[in-house]
Amino acid sequence: MRLGRTGEGETMDGERERVPGQHLYFTVLGPVRAWRGDEAISTGSPQQRALLAALLLRGGRTATAPELVDGLWGTEPPEAAIAALRTYASRLRKAFGPDSEILVSESGGYAIRIGLSSLDTDVAEQLTAEAEKAQHSGDRVRARDLFNKVLDLWDGEPLAGVPGPYAETQRTRLDEWHRSLIETRLDLDLELGHHSEAVSELTALTASYPLRERLRELLMLALYRSGRQAEALAVYADTRRLLADELGVDPRPELSALHQKILEADAELAVAAHAAEEPSGGSASFVRPAQLPATVSDFTGRAPFIKELSDQLATAEGRVMAVSAVAGIGGVGKTTLAVHVAHAARHQFPDGQLYVDLQGSGPLVADPGAVLGSFLRALGTADNAIPDGVEERAALFRSLLDGRRVLTLLDNARDAAQVRPLLPGTPGCAALITSRHRMVDLESAHLVDLDVMSPDEALVLFTRIVGEERVASERDAAMDVVAACGFLPLAIRIAASRLASRRTWTVSALAGKLGDERRRLDELRAGDLAVKATFELGYGQLEPQQARAFRLLGLADGPDISLAAAAAVLDMDVDDAEDLLESLVDTSLLESASPGRYRFHDLVRLYARACAERDEMPPAERDAALSRLLDFYLSSAARVFALARPGDRLVDHLEPTRYPGLDFPDSAAALDWIFTEAHCLLACIQQSATGDTLRRAADLLVAAKDLGESGANSRQYEAAAQTVRDAGERAGDPRAEGRARFTLSHLHWMASRYEQGEHEGRQAMRLALAAEDPIPGCEVPNERGIIALYQKRYEDAEAYFRQALEAFRADNNRPGIAGALCNISRAHSAMGRTDSAIELAAEGVEIYSSLGLALRVANGRFALGIALHQAGRYDDALDQLTQALALFRENRQRLWEGSTHARLAETHLAAGRPPEAATHAEQALALRFVGGEFRRGTVLKVLGKALDLMGQTDRARACWQEALTIYEQLNNPAETEEVRALMAPMATA
Repeated sequence: MRLGRTGEGETMDGERERVPGQHLYFTVLGPVRAWRGDEAISTGSPQQRALLAALLLRGGRTATAPELVDGLWGTEPPEAAIAALRTYASRLRKAFGPDSEILVSESGGYAIRIGLSSLDTDVAEQLTAEAEKAQHSGDRVRARDLFNKVLDLWDGEPLAGVPGPYAETQRTRLDEWHRSLIETRLDLDLELGHHSEAVSELTALTASYPLRERLRELLMLALYRSGRQAEALAVYADTRRLLADELGVDPRPELSALHQKILEADAELAVAAHAAEEPSGGSASFVRPAQLPATVSDFTGRAPFIKELSDQLATAEGRVMAVSAVAGIGGVGKTTLAVHVAHAARHQFPDGQLYVDLQGSGPLVADPGAVLGSFLRALGTADNAIPDGVEERAALFRSLLDGRRVLTLLDNARDAAQVRPLLPGTPGCAALITSRHRMVDLESAHLVDLDVMSPDEALVLFTRIVGEERVASERDAAMDVVAACGFLPLAIRIAASRLASRRTWTVSALAGKLGDERRRLDELRAGDLAVKATFELGYGQLEPQQARAFRLLGLADGPDISLAAAAAVLDMDVDDAEDLLESLVDTSLLESASPGRYRFHDLVRLYARACAERDEMPPAERDAALSRLLDFYLSSAARVFALARPGDRLVDHLEPTRYPGLDFPDSAAALDWIFTEAHCLLACIQQSATGDTLRRAADLLVAAKDLGESGANSRQYEAAAQTVRDAGERAGDPRAEGRARFTLSHLHWMASRYEQGEHEGRQAMRLALAAEDPIPGCEVPNERGIIALYQKRYEDAEAYFRQALEAFRADNNRPGIAGALCNISRAHSAMGRTDSAIELAAEGVEIYSSLGLALRVANGRFALGIALHQAGRYDDALDQLTQALALFRENRQRLWEGSTHARLAETHLAAGRPPEAATHAEQALALRFVGGEFRRGTVLKVLGKALDLMGQTDRARACWQEALTIYEQLNNPAETEEVRALMAPMATA
């Protein structure tokens, strides 16, 4: 990897810096090369490159002629060695051109003087130092990124092709450095939780360096943390045997200790969680006003927020003032947190703490003048000395605080205008503010958006109120309760208090009551505490347009909503919608999940829906809003499909839409959109699978089929498909039901559920004929053919594929034609008709390529790779599969990516390359999307074969044992017997 450019060097973060007088860049971490900017410079013969490397690696120090002769030729130099050195040096100067002066002659020898960042090893050392600094400071993510930058500098074998003893010594040193860097980076991978990804790399490295125990140790830990304990123990057994056979020694103590911890499932092997530091305590020694409310005895969690606010308050000394404003929805615990932090910080404010509830969420907001009057009295001012006007009182307040250190807690503020007169203005003082409104217009304020509790924090709070003895036996039910409360502290406190006061109730009984969404808000009431009442205060302050938006947005299912989708719901221009949504964010009734995305707290969403019904919003208006949202998703998804599959006729058979969708500049942007919107889009399908919107919901399911194939969203996609299928069946709509069953057939075969896939396919074909629907009519024979292929019914498979081919031709669907040809190719491959298989797959790839279908080209190359493998043309097969892998990865098709890694593993194994086969098999397993348990068993079988050939027999046995368990559970006798046959020699060994 070359970093430099003309007149430039490279900083540790990859930024360019000018190196005065230096225009060259050199590499030795691979072939010895030189560049001037982007132009490569010839470095001459191997001996000439050996001289260049010897001088570069001396860091500007002079090498004498005898040292160079020894380094280049060793004990048998040629007679004209000195003359040869002069010739090489002269040629190098000529090659350097205007920079020839960097090669200097002095003291009978030579030296190269270059800038600090002009040699790749220097850059590597700088990056390594920076990475180690980040690692020692605890910034593991940055350290890992920097170590990866260092490793990217290696371009194969260091000093590749350079002869001589000096080059050999340096090559060994650089190789060892490289391995050490890899181990350090892998250490960080495991610390950061990238266990599954690390396994494939470590498997390959242990094959290349079988006696390097540190790599074995890391592999054991990565396997264990990936849930593969048996394999981790097998690695130790392989290592112990190998060390005994090769070196006659036992594993080092660290490896044995790790083995013992894995045997015991030691909790220390889990990734360490680093708790946030709590602020230090202290004491105060001055008489002062102490108005803070009592902190709650069961205060729970919130460590990051406590630290953030405490750190801000700690900066008050020496500043004009420290101001922190905490915002959040009602019931999120703003006051509780602020009081807790204020108590913890009392020692920093020895001259007193002031408190006021500003009543900002109620109809009667506290008057700043009255509040100032109470503050002045608390600070010792006589009533007759308190001026009348707000400005005069504020001035006197600031004067009294001059030279003193006082903390002011302004709770429940309406807005910045109410707060400004109450702020201290002198160094050493601080103000802590809570409000439902984000005070973006409060100058110099540190803004904190308080979110709900984490699940663990919520469960701890619930348990502290209810009692450990009642929760211990119903922990799952307790988690259901706090989840139903949306992890909102007020809701949790109410629910726990109700349970604590009813000794005959079980936790499960409470969970059942809260399970009904329509009654949940009514259930969350205890005494004078009620979640609904808290939300009412905020809703009552909304302007009419805000209130309408609040109600309509609450109707849409899904974890959040994009700005464009929200504009569709509201039937507004995007810019106007953004202004409206941002105003709701400022009230804390809506959250900004990220730029351009918005979300409700779960309980707030229920309240918004209740408001939509209670405030007499006509059902037609609610239905129209959700219909516009469905149209928006369907129109946009259809454009994504069309961009990804130019020429595919499927989009011509979708329901028309009234509301427009998005336009995308290219297929990459389109894929970005559909994967970002996956959860919301699929939630919309489920919500719309009824009445007039059922058919459009089915069409959105079909148009978004990439989500089912990606692997990442397959389960949610399947749930949506089942909902549409069942709704279509109830409604007697064969078109909607048939399209849903087609997608389910596709999902089932991808998950190795072949019987279910065949059932759905048969039903989809029956419904397609009844509805004269071309989509399942074309697609379903393909699905059934693939299922037959995996069931080894090859003649049936070919018949189905030819049926699909004719249907696609009748519909003039060229991508479909190409897909059917590729599938027939796979059937021919399985039947040993390799010549026709290769010809058919190549024809499919040609059609896909002519249409610019990158993703489908990948499917074609996948089929062609299989055919070439069957023909014994392994290198050609690897080339096709590697190209397919890159395209699947680019299009985020994780299931196909995993399947391609599995095929690459099989091909490498057949070609006699077990380390490469093991690497690809591990990458397939790491992706966890290889097409269900059956194909996972196949990958484990291949991995075991590769490991066995590499001498890692114990780990191979562990893989085969896991595959055997899978096949036995699937009741697949053929595969079961094959794996038993593989394991049989081990049993007799």
